[in-house]
Amino acid sequence: MIHFAFRALQIVAVLGCVSSSLYYLLCVWSAGAFLRERVADGIARHENMPPVSILKPLKGVDPEIYRSFRSHCLQDYADYEIIFGVSDPNDPAVASVRQLQREFPDRAIRLVTCEKILGTNIKVSNLAQMLGSVRYAHLIVNDSDIEVERDYLRRVMAPLADRRVGMVTCLYRGVAAPTLGSRLESLGISTDFCAGVLAARQLEGGLHFALGSTLAFRRADLERAGGFESIVDYLADDYELGRRIGDLGLEVRLFDLVVETHCPAYSLRGFLSHQLRWARGVRDARFGGYLGLFATFGLMWGLLNLIAARGAEWAWAVFGIVAFLRFAVALTVGRIVLQDRQVMKHLWLIPVRDLIAVLVWIASLAGNTVTWRGDRFQLKNGRLIRISPHSDHP
Repeated sequence: MIHFAFRALQIVAVLGCVSSSLYYLLCVWSAGAFLRERVADGIARHENMPPVSILKPLKGVDPEIYRSFRSHCLQDYADYEIIFGVSDPNDPAVASVRQLQREFPDRAIRLVTCEKILGTNIKVSNLAQMLGSVRYAHLIVNDSDIEVERDYLRRVMAPLADRRVGMVTCLYRGVAAPTLGSRLESLGISTDFCAGVLAARQLEGGLHFALGSTLAFRRADLERAGGFESIVDYLADDYELGRRIGDLGLEVRLFDLVVETHCPAYSLRGFLSHQLRWARGVRDARFGGYLGLFATFGLMWGLLNLIAARGAEWAWAVFGIVAFLRFAVALTVGRIVLQDRQVMKHLWLIPVRDLIAVLVWIASLAGNTVTWRGDRFQLKNGRLIRISPHSDHP
């Protein structure tokens, strides 16, 4: 019986190694295709760019928040405004907005207090109310911890000159704080998450969702897609908005621009909590694809194969091939595509990060609760249902 169990485990593990290796090859191929497009397209330089409104909903203070805000005020772009939104006028992020207004008095920077709670996703609730203060027909939404280069607006807005493009989004790299949790978070973004985005784009013949690092679109298309109100209860609001604009028959363009996100100084517990929320959000948004991730955990399958084969030489060779391909993905996507300078320094953590990812994947299937900005919710079909502070719900 034990021999049969080991034999069955070995067969499954070998199949896992094969599927993971094929996935890693797809990631490298997809990264190469993205790089070739980047070279072919070059940097768009349109002279008559439309004015744009940047919307930044806020709750609390993120790492390097003022530096991130400030980068949006240094844009090489003729006409734009920045609108910040908070649901609480005493939110600590307000101080950074006021400081920004003092440093850049000539910039159109406004702060909107969003008094209504339109749904469980407070970020989207704020966006819906901020829209009443918008002056322009083109909009950009990005997270409060996103730092950008001076040509960000010019490059992001250029594809929208094509009416077939309904939304522009872009990849991002994590800037880690000096904690283990933060380094694992950054490493996962640069060597796994973005690789998966590129692979999905290649497999599906284009992107059918968007990333919160940048959402650039026309207000008219937003209204045709149902407006912010239609996604005010969804956790993965960026995914939903990209999908709905794509459903209008418009292209969601992954542009050749990489921005930075400043990862919090997560403790290991904080990192696991954030990963679990992220995982459950992806699970509800793309359930079939999320289940398929189990076939891509190459290092886990390689280790299980070693155990089942009792350390046989051929099993070590298989593990070596899988590990080589996994690190090839990390270097190709993280170092070459995203130009993440921290990847090489944190490369040794990839086995730790990947094995934790397996545990998070398993845990994500075992429940429906998430913690977001200090509040607890239950997830149901992608929608957030607030859990009362006095609820006994697990």
